[in-house]
Amino acid sequence: MRAKISSDPIHKRLLLKLSGEALGGDAGFGIDPSVLHFLANEITALNNCDIEVAVVLGGGNIFRGEALSKDGMDRVTGDRMGMLATVINGLALTDALNRSGLRAQVFSAAGVDGAVTRYNRDDADVLMKAGGIAVLAGGTGNPFFTTDTAACLRGAELNVDAVLKATNVDGVYDSDPKTNPNAVRFDRVSYDEVLARELRVMDLTAIVLAKEHSLPVVVFDMSQAGAMLEIAMGQPVGTSVGTS
Repeated sequence: MRAKISSDPIHKRLLLKLSGEALGGDAGFGIDPSVLHFLANEITALNNCDIEVAVVLGGGNIFRGEALSKDGMDRVTGDRMGMLATVINGLALTDALNRSGLRAQVFSAAGVDGAVTRYNRDDADVLMKAGGIAVLAGGTGNPFFTTDTAACLRGAELNVDAVLKATNVDGVYDSDPKTNPNAVRFDRVSYDEVLARELRVMDLTAIVLAKEHSLPVVVFDMSQAGAMLEIAMGQPVGTSVGTS
């Protein structure tokens, strides 16, 4: 039986967007077991509060195509390789979640028969409603679209209450806080302002998709333990991107 806490969540169905680099830990490449354990604990805390969870993964810790692109590699081929990298990450995270006692399954928009299940919205929805974690790999299944766009697409399909974008900073700034000590952080920012100022939240296609479906996006620091649960409970964590 799931543990209960005193407060009821305001977000009862969430989609977590994780970059591949996040799984790489401090090195930024490969898969760091300590990161997998941390994520499993954070997702377990959500699951214990009956919050339904899906996860969309990037693949940059395993494959980044810049060098090969400069060497002339076809963009579609590179994007296909990136999709397969997200499947590897999905398998690793799913294993960590299952070892933590959760029921998790990889659904991939890029077919890898015998290793993962082909993504189907209805199947992922059923798993989430049953308390399982839907790990969504393969991006959108198409080249030229980022995993940010995949996150907003799957969020809209699965009717989540918010997309949580995990980053290595504590929100959205008007400039890069790592290079500008005077950068200003937003507590809230509208879709239109993100688009007009080209703020580095997600790629613009993803933000337009979120706007069209009135899908809130919360940008937060992944390393902050308990942040996802605090967001679900309505606490002011990170930067909220939405209609106001």
